[in-house]
Amino acid sequence: MKKYFSKILISLAFVLGILGLDSCKDYLNQAPQSVISASDAYKNFANFQGFTEELYTGLPLITGQQHNNWNWGEDELWETDSRIMANSIDNGNYWDWNVVLYNWLSTGGNISSSDNNGATSVTGDKGHLYGLCWQAIRKANLGIANLDKLTNATDEEKNLIAGQLYFFRGFYHFMLMQFWGGLPYVDYLIPSDAVFDIPRLSYQATADKAALDFQKAADLLPVDWDATTAGATTKGNNNLRINKIMALGYLGKNYLWAGSPLMNYATNGSKTYNTDYCKKAADAFAQALTLCESTSRYELVPFSAYSQIFYTYNASGRIPGFATVNGHVYREAIFMESLVNSGSRWRWNQVNDYRPPCLLSSGLKVYPTANYVDYYGMANGLPITDATVKDVASGYDPEYPWKNRDPRFYTDIVYDGTTCSVASQSDSVLHASLWANQTGRKGWYRVTSNPNKAAVTGYMEKKFTSQYLNDWDGYRDNMVVVLSLMRLADVYLMYAEATAEGYGSPQSKAGTYTLSAVDAVNKIRDRAGVGHVADKFLGSTDAFMSELRRERAVELAFEGHRFTDLRRWLLLTERPYTYKKTVYFTRANDVTNAVLYANPQNGHVLNLTEGVLLERQFVSRHYWLPFLKADVSLYAGFYQNPGW
Repeated sequence: MKKYFSKILISLAFVLGILGLDSCKDYLNQAPQSVISASDAYKNFANFQGFTEELYTGLPLITGQQHNNWNWGEDELWETDSRIMANSIDNGNYWDWNVVLYNWLSTGGNISSSDNNGATSVTGDKGHLYGLCWQAIRKANLGIANLDKLTNATDEEKNLIAGQLYFFRGFYHFMLMQFWGGLPYVDYLIPSDAVFDIPRLSYQATADKAALDFQKAADLLPVDWDATTAGATTKGNNNLRINKIMALGYLGKNYLWAGSPLMNYATNGSKTYNTDYCKKAADAFAQALTLCESTSRYELVPFSAYSQIFYTYNASGRIPGFATVNGHVYREAIFMESLVNSGSRWRWNQVNDYRPPCLLSSGLKVYPTANYVDYYGMANGLPITDATVKDVASGYDPEYPWKNRDPRFYTDIVYDGTTCSVASQSDSVLHASLWANQTGRKGWYRVTSNPNKAAVTGYMEKKFTSQYLNDWDGYRDNMVVVLSLMRLADVYLMYAEATAEGYGSPQSKAGTYTLSAVDAVNKIRDRAGVGHVADKFLGSTDAFMSELRRERAVELAFEGHRFTDLRRWLLLTERPYTYKKTVYFTRANDVTNAVLYANPQNGHVLNLTEGVLLERQFVSRHYWLPFLKADVSLYAGFYQNPGW
């Protein structure tokens, strides 16, 4: 960390009119570089905006590193491989965050020169979250320290520059905080010859400082750059620039995390929610949602176009996160990961990992765990309390386990009998044969010479790919996958959590916002056609939270949220969240293959049970990642996380 704090970055500003967005290539489109004097870098809006654009280049790239993996909760099981960070997490070896090859947090060992300049377009260099965050914080402070030099600019232009700088300073601190905890909050430009001794703060004290930056950004930024004079030159290409709703969204998220049990325990020794922080979070989310609903700046994508939130196919490199339905553009992605190499990175990295060797011969394989798939309850909105037991109330039947499920089950999960190819192949390949019994007999998708590569959990994922992903149908090419770091559905669910915990009940509302906590959850369920939260979960906040946690698991499945959610809820070390399971069953003889393949939802199975493939042996230290040993040796005020 010393190199990021103590080194003055000699920044090259880009001389621009005003920068547009080319969503198919880079996060923000940039004009050619020019070497200019330090004072010229800040003298007008075009130059200062060019300087500020470099802060976008440090945005985390989560889906772009080769075989990268970002779901470290109980949601996925990866093929055993020492290069996979998910395997290191499963084994409790968090030190590997800095050395494992397929890992987006890593500093990559020795930071390359391209990492240090921050403007590289090399995909691999964008995954080094730890180093790039500290670098970006320095960059934001450099800009803030020079705001007084922006003299040849309108008030609107000055606000746009300052708002972005304050947002990014808060954002990059927040990205570090959620994995490593409280930090030295660097909110001024440190001279190159200074002795760095800023003490490490508690989590909540760090969050308070981040909140000041997010609030400043929200006060300064517009809802939509297209509606500003400065943004008129690139109207229609400003969608990913930092705006008021983004700032309010992260203000709320920062407060909700600070109020969550883990962070409250780390600061105050209490394993409960901090209601004051939750109220602040609820109020910020309420402001953001009110703006969304009054301006339509962000809207929930209709369920008919749900997949376009996550990936596009044969769409000329179009970035996902929005969809056009009946001529109306619905934008759901509020803030996205880096777009560098978005048109090619998925094809050559993770795309081969989601199907067994009978469909895709290459790749390091990953499958959803059976216990996680169980979170996808019934279409009537009721949960599955035990996947092996019939439940009259919900309508779940373990002999017909795929019937009448939450519609998102069918959009996200490949289950037994699902058609996986339209090519001319045998039935055992065309249709997912995912059955297996405990005596060793199994379907083709669970048979392979390497047991690690078979579909060992009994399920496959299709949230980020077509179900026809195989070696014959062409779906590995022309696919663009970009994760939303924050999308509107997530904001509704965070609002529901913060409001229920902060204001006391599922029926509570924040400020003048029209929706209660339970209304916000039901709004997400309405989009998917799922029944509302049942009355039996509305009698107390604790009962409601069980459904809220399940709703987050389903709606945000495999999007990188689960590991942090389990940690902040203090559930990471608790059963059943330590399990990764498989499902066993056999197909009943009364349903022919032809009938099954025509409508796999009606598949009839026998002897459905679940087995533990892995149980993670976590203890209290596993709630936080360790800092680099070299960094905590710099000075006494920067101490290591407990247990490491």
